[in-house]
Amino acid sequence: MKKRNLYFLFFGLMVVLLTIDQVLKFWVKTSFVLGEQMPVLGQWFNLFFIENEGMAFGIHWGEQAGKLLLSLLRLAIAGGLIWLVLRWIKQQQIGVFMLIVFSVILSGALGNIVDSLFYGLIFSESTPGVVAVFLPENGGYGHFLYGKVVDMFYLKLFLLPEWVPLWGGSYFFPAIFNFADACVTVGLVALLICNKKIPFLGKQKDSNEPMAT
Repeated sequence: MKKRNLYFLFFGLMVVLLTIDQVLKFWVKTSFVLGEQMPVLGQWFNLFFIENEGMAFGIHWGEQAGKLLLSLLRLAIAGGLIWLVLRWIKQQQIGVFMLIVFSVILSGALGNIVDSLFYGLIFSESTPGVVAVFLPENGGYGHFLYGKVVDMFYLKLFLLPEWVPLWGGSYFFPAIFNFADACVTVGLVALLICNKKIPFLGKQKDSNEPMAT
């Protein structure tokens, strides 16, 4: 595949996945009150609107300073990965499959970065009794870099036995997540499975097709 087509694939897929993530979050944020649930597939799959102020699974640290550092760290990591992938494309060290994997990972990372950067500026506060407003007259609920990440997917697949340490008696995978989290997870799993095809772990390309300029 020509390099210009690889650039188009890389950025095009990121834009598509990022758009899906943001459309879902915008709909949930402006349609649900905080903590509201809506069944999708019986008891197994629900939409459950919560907001995450920190890292994955609701982990947070350092209060406001920790939130700022986390947002800046996310930006630095995403920017570094984009630079790395563009370098691999330029040097013909990456093929289509691994390019898709990194595009999926980065789209997820950027999806949650958008929330952290801008949602505090463009939305009013979501509460258990009030639906948020987009571009409220009195301004948003927070400052730049201090937005909350919108989560909405809740899976209740099956109950874990009581004897299971820590999570016994709860549903399998109790965390509430979003489309961006799913992109990052799927991409990382693919990355771990196919790690021998990562440019910095070996000289081989992940495609037998010769690269064209």
